[in-house]
Amino acid sequence: MKTGREILAERGPIDKDVVAVTVNGVLRDFHTPVDPTATVKAVRANEKLGLEVIRHSTAHVMADAVQRLFPGTQVTIGPAIEDGFYYDFDKAGGGTFSEDDLAKIEATMKGITAENTPFQREVIGRKEAIDLFTKMGEKYKVDIIQRRPEGETLTLYRHGKPEHQWVDFCAGPHVPSTGFLGAVKLTSVAGAYWRGDERNPMLQRIYGTAFPTQKALDAYLKQVEEAKARDHRKVGKELELFHFDPIAPAMPFFLPKGAYVYNAMVSYVRELYVKYGYEEVITPQAFDPKLFRTSGHLGNYNENMYRLWTEDMFEEVRAKIEAGKYDGDPNLAVKGVLDELGQHAFGLKPMNCPSHCVIFGARKRSYRELPWRVADFGRLHRYERGGVVHGLARVRSFCQDDAHIFCTVDQVASEMAKFIAMIQEAYSTFGFEKFDVKLATRPDKRIGSDEFWTIAEDALSEGLKKAGLEFEIAEGEGAFYGPKVEFHVLDALKRSWQLGTIQYDPNLPERFDLEYTSNDGTAKRPVMLHRAVLGSLERFFSVYLEHCGGNFPAWLAPEQVTIVTVHEDLNAYATEVEQKLKAKGIRVTSDVSNDKLGAKIRNARLQRVPYIAVVGQKEAQAQSLGVRSRDAGELGAIAVDAFIEKLVAESKPTHA
Repeated sequence: MKTGREILAERGPIDKDVVAVTVNGVLRDFHTPVDPTATVKAVRANEKLGLEVIRHSTAHVMADAVQRLFPGTQVTIGPAIEDGFYYDFDKAGGGTFSEDDLAKIEATMKGITAENTPFQREVIGRKEAIDLFTKMGEKYKVDIIQRRPEGETLTLYRHGKPEHQWVDFCAGPHVPSTGFLGAVKLTSVAGAYWRGDERNPMLQRIYGTAFPTQKALDAYLKQVEEAKARDHRKVGKELELFHFDPIAPAMPFFLPKGAYVYNAMVSYVRELYVKYGYEEVITPQAFDPKLFRTSGHLGNYNENMYRLWTEDMFEEVRAKIEAGKYDGDPNLAVKGVLDELGQHAFGLKPMNCPSHCVIFGARKRSYRELPWRVADFGRLHRYERGGVVHGLARVRSFCQDDAHIFCTVDQVASEMAKFIAMIQEAYSTFGFEKFDVKLATRPDKRIGSDEFWTIAEDALSEGLKKAGLEFEIAEGEGAFYGPKVEFHVLDALKRSWQLGTIQYDPNLPERFDLEYTSNDGTAKRPVMLHRAVLGSLERFFSVYLEHCGGNFPAWLAPEQVTIVTVHEDLNAYATEVEQKLKAKGIRVTSDVSNDKLGAKIRNARLQRVPYIAVVGQKEAQAQSLGVRSRDAGELGAIAVDAFIEKLVAESKPTHA
């Protein structure tokens, strides 16, 4: 066996920016023995896989620095993530890491990387690894090792000078030496429970990022600052769009302006539904648990569901206790209450699909009705753990532009083509000009036979190929009931967001025993396609708000124009114009306060209003307005009627 470094060296000098290799497409470092007959390719520092290796290695160097500066601190895990890396620490003496601490850690890291010592890989036995980390006082590492399957190859990685080698239990891969890690920035600190479980100790997570060059790091940090300025939580507060309160954790309150934008998005999707042949239904919020047992949500999705109870349920249990059913044993009584709740407590729907199956199965269906496209804006509830909720991007109460298509297998490809056309139209309207496509395949935890899954995955793959879309495979990331196609858009900051999806589901029609009468008179099972264009409207709101930076286009802006007066003598004219605009459905306000003109204009700009209409003596005499466009600058004097015509035209959604 040879290492990747040795195989590359046989071909000639290795370029300085090569940090690892792929072996038959699998990422490996220079330290790992590989099959010499395998296909070995160089991985460069500026490639996606190269960045992953650099960031993983930087996490090790950061942990080394932390333990040098804070002796007794224990390490846990330190993976590379999409834009950087993190490492979780159990800090000696408790407390958090301060900004000053981060600066000291960075400085120590620079010293470690300047030593340019090699990363060394070492295979170790299970008992030896446990003994080593037990002796080091690293209880979290011992826990990790003990959970690894028997017989698995275990490895350590070391770096540093002989007198101060730092060692970690790790599968790799890593860069050849610490000298490859020059451009590093530690970005933040957050709390994180060990293994993501709030019953476990709270750890300190240090986030950071690393790049091959300082220039690349500086460009990234500039983008981060822009992202902070556009953070939907910040912009939402500034524009008074939405509010969160501990009384309803992770469940947003949409304020009047935010509610307008939200409802305008819904109205736009409803227009698409008319164009693309959807019918809308309204379904209940709470269901008997029998529904979710049939659908498979209870059994596969329990931890994300809200359950309901009523006083009647407790009265029934109380009556059983008083009747002596549990023999006076409090433990049996508690178990009885839990059993009763588990068996009979209604559930808030986390998805609309089971209720749509109920509607489809409520009467006999003919092949002539297929495809049947049914849409639902019903409110959904999913319990997300406190550590993952994030503004509007991850909430517990939300609405989707959710729809399901009941069709035949032969209709799947054409329905996918129609849906893709709908996706393209919608994303263009919101200014997302590019999207990437992923096909997410069967997860480990799933319902249905492998045969069903193969049929479903093949159907989605074929539909994408017929639509001429390139796509990548996301292994194991499908829903528990079927594979899905994900549509990822790039926002103004070139960040990728997954929005739309279409999922092929042969399982729910089977579980609900859904049938239609075919053209030969026999009963057949329909296919069910789950699909969403924007996805969760709350999440889309957050993505779009950061994409546009709060600069909503005129058709979506809660306030389209602000009229500002030069002097209070012109207030009557401003009010007259305001009423004229409102009569045409234009969303307008007037600032007739005693503030100076500059302050009025500044206030309107802070609210990102598309147009500011200045009223002076000259404008009043000419029945005009001095118009300033947020996006195009000064437009000069425009007659009131012409300005109304312009705004009415811009009040309709258009392709970007």
